[in-house]
Amino acid sequence: MKNAQQPRANYNFIAIEGNIGAGKTTLCHQLADRFGCALVLEQFTDNPFLPPFYEQPERYAFPVELFFMTERHKQLLGHFSQPDLFRSFTVADYFFVKTLLFAKNNLSEEEFRLFQRLFLVLNATFPKPNLLLYLHRPVEVLLAQIKKRGRNIEQNISPAYLTEIQDAYFDYLKTETETPVLILELGDADFQHDASAFEVIAQIITAQHQPGTQFLKL
Repeated sequence: MKNAQQPRANYNFIAIEGNIGAGKTTLCHQLADRFGCALVLEQFTDNPFLPPFYEQPERYAFPVELFFMTERHKQLLGHFSQPDLFRSFTVADYFFVKTLLFAKNNLSEEEFRLFQRLFLVLNATFPKPNLLLYLHRPVEVLLAQIKKRGRNIEQNISPAYLTEIQDAYFDYLKTETETPVLILELGDADFQHDASAFEVIAQIITAQHQPGTQFLKL
């Protein structure tokens, strides 16, 4: 914790979102290092259905999404029911609505109707983020970053699948009117190693933003 401080806008819960390979978790770690915030990081590698899902998505879509939803719910509920009194706000590398977006993209219509009923019950049990930062990168950049980080289960992800996920996010984000949603166009910017790029992002989350969607460029 190099320089712990509360962002001036006093957001209690900031969610960092984006497509696969956008850099969500990396940015969360950098923000925790800067601001001393609490972190909620998704443990996606614990999902036993994920490797077979990438090989046979139609067969494993429902169990993979159900596992993700219950694990995210357990993690968020546990975090917010036992707040860290020494850290003034929380940053997560996902928001719970992500569960519904991926499920809608991956499940059949009948499966999704059942899944949505479960989601609505679970979604009411912990607070929503009061700032959402979406990291947007072109699909070709995402593919390059996925290849670079070298996770075996991700190497066969197709451009079409990433485009479907991106479209699902955008369809949802444009309907969000209660929360500030910042869609940050990153291109191929490397905020992990470019200190000036990270400083811009840090300044963005310390500013006050109005509810609704804004498009920003790094």
